[in-house]
Amino acid sequence: MSKRVLTLSSEKLSQVVVKGMQEKKAEEIRVLNLKHIANSVADYFVVCSGNSDTHIDAIADSVEDEVVKTDGQTPWHKEGTNNKSWILLDYVDVVVHIFAKESRSFYGIEDLWADAEVTDIEHVG
Repeated sequence: MSKRVLTLSSEKLSQVVVKGMQEKKAEEIRVLNLKHIANSVADYFVVCSGNSDTHIDAIADSVEDEVVKTDGQTPWHKEGTNNKSWILLDYVDVVVHIFAKESRSFYGIEDLWADAEVTDIEHVG
């Protein structure tokens, strides 16, 4: 097994993830900076919502494509591609959460990490 070498900083990677989300008009994009939180599981969570199964799939594909195109890496772990209510793409230092709107409010992931520095991304288009 080869060791993965990351060429982008976690901050830059989170920006690439946001770009992938924006390409497919993801809604309510929010970046949670967890770097200053003790025992956090990653440096950043990037969270967004999609309107339908198809939209959620398209956002996830766009994020993966954008990261591969920019940095050549694929997610270390991926979950939720079958049920489409919450797709998680784990890039180790950056964890991507793509939610159906109902699931996002049910799980309240932003509330769980309320101490994080939060950046709301302006909706484009």
